[in-house]
Amino acid sequence: MLKATLRSFLAHKGRLLLSALAIVLSVAFVAGSLIFSDTVTRTFDRLFASTSADVTVEAKDDLKSQVPTGEAQTVPAALADQVAKVAGVASAHADVGVENITVVDSKNKSVGPTTGAPTIASDWFLTDRSPVKLTSGHAPQGGGEALLDADTADKKHVKIGDTLTVLAQPGTFKVRIVGIATFTTTNPGAALVFLDPRTAATQLLGSADKATGISVDAAQGVSDTVLKQRVAAVVGTTDYEVRTADEQAKSAASDLGGFLDIIKYVMLGFAGIAVLVGVFLIVNTFSMLIAQRTRELGLLRALGADRRQVRRSVLTEAILLGLVGSTLGLAAGIGLAAGLIKLMSAFGMNLKTTEMVVGWGTPVAAYVVGVGVTFVAAYLPARRAAGVSPMAALADAEIAEIGRPLRTRAIVGSVLGVLGAAALVGCATATKTASSASFLGLGVVLTLLATVVAGPLLVRPVIRVLGAAFPAIFGSIGRMSQRNALRNPRRTGATAAALMVGLALVGGMSVASASMSKSFDQQIDKVLGADFVIQNANFVPFSKEVTDKVRATDGVGLVVRLRFAPVAVRLPDGKRIETTAAGYDDGVDDVAHVTYAQGDTAAALAPGAIAMDVDFAKDHKVRLGDTIPVEFPGGQRTELKVGALTDQAGSDGFGMQGGLFLGIAAVEKYVPGGQDSALYVNATSGTGADQLRKRLDTTLEPYPQVQVRDLADYKKLVHDQIAVLLYLVYALLGLAIVIAVLGVVNTLALSVVERTREIGLLRAIGLARRQLRRMIRLESVVIAVFGAVLGLALGLVWGVCTQQVLALQGMNALAVPWATIVEVVVGSAVVGVVAALLPALRASRMNVLAAIAHE
Repeated sequence: MLKATLRSFLAHKGRLLLSALAIVLSVAFVAGSLIFSDTVTRTFDRLFASTSADVTVEAKDDLKSQVPTGEAQTVPAALADQVAKVAGVASAHADVGVENITVVDSKNKSVGPTTGAPTIASDWFLTDRSPVKLTSGHAPQGGGEALLDADTADKKHVKIGDTLTVLAQPGTFKVRIVGIATFTTTNPGAALVFLDPRTAATQLLGSADKATGISVDAAQGVSDTVLKQRVAAVVGTTDYEVRTADEQAKSAASDLGGFLDIIKYVMLGFAGIAVLVGVFLIVNTFSMLIAQRTRELGLLRALGADRRQVRRSVLTEAILLGLVGSTLGLAAGIGLAAGLIKLMSAFGMNLKTTEMVVGWGTPVAAYVVGVGVTFVAAYLPARRAAGVSPMAALADAEIAEIGRPLRTRAIVGSVLGVLGAAALVGCATATKTASSASFLGLGVVLTLLATVVAGPLLVRPVIRVLGAAFPAIFGSIGRMSQRNALRNPRRTGATAAALMVGLALVGGMSVASASMSKSFDQQIDKVLGADFVIQNANFVPFSKEVTDKVRATDGVGLVVRLRFAPVAVRLPDGKRIETTAAGYDDGVDDVAHVTYAQGDTAAALAPGAIAMDVDFAKDHKVRLGDTIPVEFPGGQRTELKVGALTDQAGSDGFGMQGGLFLGIAAVEKYVPGGQDSALYVNATSGTGADQLRKRLDTTLEPYPQVQVRDLADYKKLVHDQIAVLLYLVYALLGLAIVIAVLGVVNTLALSVVERTREIGLLRAIGLARRQLRRMIRLESVVIAVFGAVLGLALGLVWGVCTQQVLALQGMNALAVPWATIVEVVVGSAVVGVVAALLPALRASRMNVLAAIAHE
């Protein structure tokens, strides 16, 4: 049996090749994502470990905020002298390092990275742990000198002697580049500017008495843990965070971890789609191969092979296929990881392929996915093979599958469909976002399974409709192509299912994204009343200097500032919630349209008052007029009266749970180092919007990071952000289509082999080669369009239900992108034509006499 199995596998290797490609793609994405994330993690672990001081002292940040305030956390610079006296301390240095800056050249062009990495300014203090070394020029001395990292200097064409402008929180200042510093470790992609220590503290923090942290070197023989305990005992842990080098490295790595997780989960999403679609391909391939080998398997049974041996033989072929596919997929995954590393280098993160990490878990995961998926997918066909009777060797028939009733599928599919529909109804009727999203996920899984299981039941009615015009347009060729697609509903359903999965995902996400775009458009039209909004390109705050320049611009009338503050509120139900509050100037009603459930803007912005979202207030038993304790950074506390309750949709977005806002004077008082995050600007009477736009652009020319946006710009910004998600879905669709095309090619190729004698007889009675190719192409088209129709119908239902979840977050508009739907259907027909090219060509080249004699 083993010899027979190996010979059978080698005899059908060409037919199994396309199934192996599906396994290769699945395994490649799994292996590539693991190798890439392991490589980046290991690289940055070494970077952080090698550059962290033995012990660091920083200001304790009790309030975590997702929205930046522009304020740098500082400690007294004199703390370094105090720490230096601790037993076991070899040296202590007051560090200065900030990311809330922009650096521009003489043409007002930013010299910072365009990839989202920060621009960092720090004091020049060279130690054995420094990630850079001075390679040309000299160290900065005095207020007008600075160093720039070599990578940034090369990309932005900055040379020694050039003058740059630094836009910092305390103000703008100019520096002359006197030296170039080169990375000795991995370049994380940031732009680095170095100033002499006193200038760094004065210009970046506003005072020579401030620092952003204290770096402590341990004396020989003193462990980091012991030194941390001694330093913590001196400085205290109420206001300061004391960490060892290991703890500091882990903290830095955890900040990077979110970025790495996004890449890993995206790639694993691709792998998941490849696995799911590949299952259909593998099931179909083995089902057809077993059908074609009915006589062979029956002969084995007649010669004495029992059911278990036949089943084991087929599963052994599947395992061999899985091993080959997994091995090739692992190699492809290494190549994919290398490509990602090169891509990251193009974005400024200089990783090395020579340092690629292939942990033991990667090949294990690769073979578990590849072999496991193939084994599971081949199990049902293997059971079917074991059911072949010895008498089948004497009959000229395939497994009794075509005429077998679909009763079991109808029952299982109906049960799954009813359960899935009930879950989607629960999604639409739920009043809580979490519950609605849970019902949606359950409904998507169940309805997908129901459609896959019941797909063959839909083949005959749907394809009769889709191919109804074929006989009229193409005559007998069209009629035969339609009947070929109807001949085996199970096979047609499984082939179309691969395409259906990808298109269902695209249909659902297209509806969701279109609905989000439309909802945001309506919300922007409803809420935003300012002529222009001035914001930083990446939404970080900008200096007071920008605000002053905007106010001084000719034609500017009202300017309303927006400034954020991390807060913690203690609520009547006993909960302490950390969130972000927004501070506004008076005049909000002239630049925004706020809907109030109780109170008004004047009451919300009054001294000692705060406003919050009405639903948040209801959930936490807050009533209008209640006084609630509010904690600001640095442990500053006050009590504020609830002056107004708003009814604004989406108030829980962007880390601003509760929709809290108050007068900007309170934010300035409790977060004195903060900066403005946005300016809402109205033109004076007699000044046109276009005229003011030009003046504002001229005013802000020295600040390339700051952008002027009107209503249309804001909408485009939102649409572009949503489009990023949609592009990811389209990429998943592309992968699904690639595998679906492999599935259609495989099905048609095996079908051509299966129908060799039939094709020979058709050719013998006058069917031309061109007509034969057309027949196979039409069969492929109708199968592909059938999958598209099922997928889009399912996707539309998912999309509408997703919109119901979004509606609970205030996105009430429903939009269906019909143009995209039509394009997808037309594209599916094209996919069908492309997939049929090789099988049709092969069929048309058959020798007629050999085909008639084929068994």
